[in-house]
Amino acid sequence: MSARFSFAAGRRAVMAGAALALIAAVSLPAMAQDTAKKSLKIGATAGSNYDLLQKGILPQLEKKGYQIKLIEFNDYVQPNLALSDGSLDANFFQHRAYFDQFTTDRKLALTAIVQGPVAPMGVYSKKHKTLADIQNGAKVALPNDPSNLARALLVLQQAGLVKVKEGVNPARISELDLAANPHKLKFLALDAAQLPRVLEDADYVVVNGNFAVSSGLKLSEAVVLENTPDQYLNVVAVKTGNEKSAWAQDLAAAYRSPEFKAVVDSQFPGYAKPAFLK
Repeated sequence: MSARFSFAAGRRAVMAGAALALIAAVSLPAMAQDTAKKSLKIGATAGSNYDLLQKGILPQLEKKGYQIKLIEFNDYVQPNLALSDGSLDANFFQHRAYFDQFTTDRKLALTAIVQGPVAPMGVYSKKHKTLADIQNGAKVALPNDPSNLARALLVLQQAGLVKVKEGVNPARISELDLAANPHKLKFLALDAAQLPRVLEDADYVVVNGNFAVSSGLKLSEAVVLENTPDQYLNVVAVKTGNEKSAWAQDLAAAYRSPEFKAVVDSQFPGYAKPAFLK
């Protein structure tokens, strides 16, 4: 009985050891592969966000031996879904307020690793050069996603056109949260990417900077340009668990580099920037 027990125990020990060896054999190459990952897919929305990556980040990463594929999006939903399902390694298109709201609402495990510049939101018009001649009942088009709608209403408050109630969550402001709308502005909420297309129809259009730039508008043409708070600076996001990887750290470092600052200063004047790029 003792010999049989010893044989069975020994056999189990050998099998357990083999299993551990197999796990180690599988795990170690996977870890090594992640550490040595040199092929990255990075998503960005059309316009300034894509251009910032292409001109300021891509050259730095390529010098470090990375092969980068930039993927362009024309909406604010797909880049995070693609990141979550593994189709992207990182994205750069959204401000922190939108990121926090979207990932919470969709229950996505994503992590922001660094802030970057953003083209300020602006009020544009093909019908008016200033706000001085604004008429009662003027039509104002705004982004329809909650965080950018809130941001647009804050820009209109900055311009003196509306007043937001005290104590309202700045990321969740809607038309219902206005304490004053003296010109009785009529709001039209549309997908952010479509806003430049309604410049002929609305009196004023509040456009996200990247879509303004991608449509050919110049920041200097805005009737009002946003004083951008930090919560509306863009972030680079990765899937949670990848934030400490070597490639994610290299990506974040590229945004903090003197080389990137030089590109932003020379080719993207007027952009809002995090403190480390000022």
